[in-house]
Amino acid sequence: MAKTAIDITSAASAQIRGLLAARGKPSAGIRVGVRTKGCSGLSYTIEYADEVGKFDEVVDTGEFKVLIDPKAVMFLLGTEMDYVEEKLKSGFTFRNPNEKGRCGCGESFHV
Repeated sequence: MAKTAIDITSAASAQIRGLLAARGKPSAGIRVGVRTKGCSGLSYTIEYADEVGKFDEVVDTGEFKVLIDPKAVMFLLGTEMDYVEEKLKSGFTFRNPNEKGRCGCGESFHV
């Protein structure tokens, strides 16, 4: 089996399926990327994708597609996307082997 650019845990898959089903309109999948933000430089982004971009990296799980913004691929290779629920917060998390550090608040990272 070929290695994908990003691995999606079962918890993240369940959450993505639920979000796509509740959206109320057809989607090509979700798009994952990075943007400049925070004290360390980069933060993860997740949004609905209405169409597959020409240069998007596509991870097809069989149930939905995760589209990786072409500008983010080199920052996300080998990353595991998870979904966690805790008492005071819940959300998607990323375990990225490319990270060299994070800011104190955990909102941004650098590679």
